[in-house]
Amino acid sequence: MKPATFEYHAPATAGETVTLLAELGEEAKIIAGGQSLVPMLALRLAVFEHLVDLRRVDELRGIETRADAVRIGAGTTHAAVGRSDDVRRGVPLLARATPLIGHFQIRNRGTIGGAIAHADAAAEYPVVALTLDADIETLSPRGRRTVPASAFFTGMWTTDLEPDELVTGIVFPTWHGRCGWAIEEFTRRSGDFAMAGAAVAVRLDADSRVERCAIGLFGLAPTPVRATETETELIGRAVEATRAEEVGRSATAGLEAISSDVHGSADYRRRVGAAMVARAWRRAVEEAGND
Repeated sequence: MKPATFEYHAPATAGETVTLLAELGEEAKIIAGGQSLVPMLALRLAVFEHLVDLRRVDELRGIETRADAVRIGAGTTHAAVGRSDDVRRGVPLLARATPLIGHFQIRNRGTIGGAIAHADAAAEYPVVALTLDADIETLSPRGRRTVPASAFFTGMWTTDLEPDELVTGIVFPTWHGRCGWAIEEFTRRSGDFAMAGAAVAVRLDADSRVERCAIGLFGLAPTPVRATETETELIGRAVEATRAEEVGRSATAGLEAISSDVHGSADYRRRVGAAMVARAWRRAVEEAGND
């Protein structure tokens, strides 16, 4: 198959991009790395009259370390994120998620902004953004705004973005202290999207009690989700008195929209999800305890 005919646009700035989007309306689609969009166009699962290519918009690329955060430009490739010492130091969970994304060819072309805007519920970057309470920076002809990740993912492949709005950057808060990080996922083949996965961040106090934690789930609902009730229950608990399997069961107990498909039933996916949470929790706590 070949894509349907479209008109190609290659603006040089973010401002030009959002002006184009406003002029062209809903028949326009942004293409960043194209690793998700191009196959959909080739199979004609998606058809747009206009494609707006971001590859000339240099201002969307780059990684900046701030006092309590790391900002990553939306046009920064997965490979660049994975190579960054600033990301490894400031956002270890993001660094560990990166090698799980597809294959190296995909990581060389795909961008973090494209992954966030595409909002695949089984993808790694959206769940990391949600787990770490990242902020999504956007631009439209009306100006700039910041959307917390908790409000950004609104449904399957849908976000809070307006049709004329562009993701320009993602700001990840940094954690300090005795912290541990882990992301685990179950896939049929290396590079596939996850059937179920979990991202965990934990901080311990001097007495090895849980001072702060975040548990994100992906591949189990129409959007990435946080196990907020489980997080609250864990605060103040001694890690020695916490069983990873119990954390996994608790984190997945409240999920209501797990779907059955050719890969497994809803019950099976829930059990796999619980196992991924338990595995990630165990690894994160061990790392925090060694700090």
